[in-house]
Amino acid sequence: MDNTHLNSMTLIPMFKSSILLIIFLLFTSTHTAQPNEKPNVVFILTDDLGYKDVGFNGCEDIATPNIDRIASNGVKFTNGYVSYPVCGPSRAGLITGRYQDRFGFSKNPLFAPKDPNMGLPLSEQTIPEYLDKSGYHSLAVGKWHFGAHPVFHPLNRGFDEFFGFLGGGHRYFPEEWTVKNIEEAKKETSEYRTRLLHNHTRVDETEYLTDALSRETVSFIDRNADRPFFIYLAYNAPHLPLQATEKYLKRYAHIKNRKRRIYAAMISAVDDGIGLVLNKLEEKGISENTIVIFMSDNGGPEHKNASENDPLKGGKGSLNEGGVRVPFAMQWPAKIKKGMVYTKPIISLDIFGSIVGNISPEISTQNPIDGVDLIPFLTGKKAGKPHAKLYWRKYIQEGKGMRSDNHKLVIKGSQNALYDLENDINETHNIKNKNPEKYNEMLTEWSKWQSQLKEPAFLGLMEKERYNKKHPDRFESDESENKKE
Repeated sequence: MDNTHLNSMTLIPMFKSSILLIIFLLFTSTHTAQPNEKPNVVFILTDDLGYKDVGFNGCEDIATPNIDRIASNGVKFTNGYVSYPVCGPSRAGLITGRYQDRFGFSKNPLFAPKDPNMGLPLSEQTIPEYLDKSGYHSLAVGKWHFGAHPVFHPLNRGFDEFFGFLGGGHRYFPEEWTVKNIEEAKKETSEYRTRLLHNHTRVDETEYLTDALSRETVSFIDRNADRPFFIYLAYNAPHLPLQATEKYLKRYAHIKNRKRRIYAAMISAVDDGIGLVLNKLEEKGISENTIVIFMSDNGGPEHKNASENDPLKGGKGSLNEGGVRVPFAMQWPAKIKKGMVYTKPIISLDIFGSIVGNISPEISTQNPIDGVDLIPFLTGKKAGKPHAKLYWRKYIQEGKGMRSDNHKLVIKGSQNALYDLENDINETHNIKNKNPEKYNEMLTEWSKWQSQLKEPAFLGLMEKERYNKKHPDRFESDESENKKE
C-alpha cells in the first residue's frame, strides 16, 4: 500500500469529523439565540402598588428580591412619576409618550365593547406601532384598559400577540371566570369574570392569573429570543380584589393585618414571575442588551388594599406625591451602570422617549412626544435635568398639579398649596403665603400648558349612570367581529 493511499485513509475520519462539526455548529446556531444589535424591551407594569412596597424603596415586611434585581442591575429613580394618579389615563400617557390630556384620555374608560370612541384614539401612536417600523415583534400580556371595542384590540394597536383581558380589572382565580364571552357581560364588573383572551380567542385557563401572565411572558421570550422584541407585561396585581393562593399566602403568615397579608402575597406572585422573566433573559444570553423597566401605574390606594406610600402624602387618585410618585427602576446592562440612584424628576412618558432615542432615532414619531431620552442623563453624556417642569390635570375635579425644580403646586377642592419637596417630602407645610410669587408663577405656567389640552373624549367610570342612559345597549356585542386571527 503506497503512501498516497495511506494518507487518504488517514484523512477520511478527519473529513467525517469536520463534516459532523459543521453540521453541529449549523444546528446549534439555529437553536441558540443570537445577540440582536437593537435592544429588546421588557416593560413591567404593576397596578396600584404602593411607593414603599418594594425592597429598593425600603419595604421591610414584603420580600421583592427579583424586583430589586432590576434596581441593583441598573438604576432606581427616587423621583419617578406617572402622568395621572389613576390607571387608565396613566397608561394612555406611558404607551404614547404624551400627556394623555393632549388627546382627551382624561378619565378612566368604561368597559363598553360596542363603543368605538371609548378608548385610546386611533390618532395616537403606541410604542409597538413605532417599533414595528424597526422590525420588532411585540406582545401585550395582562391588563389592556385601552378600549374593549374591536378597533382598540391590542392586535389593532401595534401588538403581534396578546394574552390577557380587555377591561380595567379582573378576578384572579380561574374558577371565577364564569363569563364566557363579551356578549354575556351585563354590567361594568362582568369583565372581571371573563375568560382570558389569547389574541382573539377565549381560552380555558387553569392557573392563578398572575402566574399565567408570567408563564406566557416567559414563553414569548423563549420563542422570540433570536429577534428584537417588545413586551408590555401589565400585571393586574395588586389591584383589587385581594386574592392570592396558599403558595404565596403562607410566606406572610407573620403579617397580622389580613388585607396586608393578602396584598403581600399578591406582590410576591408578581416578584416570582419577574424572576422567571429575568432568568429566561439570562438563559437565552440576551439580558445584556435588554431594557427592563419596572413601575406602578399610580400610587397605592392605602385604605383599600393596605398598600403603603410612606413617606409620601396621599395615594391613588391624589395629586399629592403618594398618587403620582411611584416605584420606578430600569436596567440595561449594556448601557447603564449597576447600582445607580437617580434623583432628578422623570416621568413615565420618558419610556417612549428613551425607546425613540436608542432604537430608531432616524424614524419620526407620528405625534410630538413629551417624553425624553433618559439614557444620556444616566450615562453622563447630558448634564442638567430631563424636565424643567412636570404637569398633572384631573378634569372632573378641576385638579391642578405641577412640579418645577423642588416646588410642587397642588390645587384641588380646598387644597390651594405650594410645597417645597426638598425640605418637605410629606407635603405638610403649605408655603403659598410665604412665597406668593412662586405660586402665581407656577399657576401661570400650568395655565399655559392647560391651553394645549383637549376636552375629554368620552364619559368615564365616574359617569357610569349617565353613560348607561345614553347607551342602553352598552353590553350587547358580537365577538364574531373579533375572530380574525
